[in-house]
Amino acid sequence: MPIPANSNFYSTDTYLCLIERFRGANHEPDGQRWLLLEAAHIVGQTRFVAHLQVHCLMLSLAWEKRMPKEVLGQLFRIALVPLGHLLRRLPIGNSGRADISAFRAMDPSTEVHRVIAAARATNFSR
Repeated sequence: MPIPANSNFYSTDTYLCLIERFRGANHEPDGQRWLLLEAAHIVGQTRFVAHLQVHCLMLSLAWEKRMPKEVLGQLFRIALVPLGHLLRRLPIGNSGRADISAFRAMDPSTEVHRVIAAARATNFSR
């Protein structure tokens, strides 16, 4: 499913809602926690601070869950964030996880779209 062109998809409020949900999801299954971070990555990756923050949160979760490949992948991505923003070479739609190429643009999964839509709906109802 392609990313909508409208700016609401990338809104700061949606990003913050996803981060807030992640931080409150300590007792949720790991898959749900990763899904929230993937959605936050997609929504926030066009803003430097948000992009860096979500990779740091991914690194923290990978460390907590003792996922060495993911830890290394996140360290690599954290190093790439400044360069990607300076060169304006961001792989839009990329989930930010270590099992996906850091250079590959992609369409987010239906599941990620649902998580983003739920966060957007929360913002519109506030």
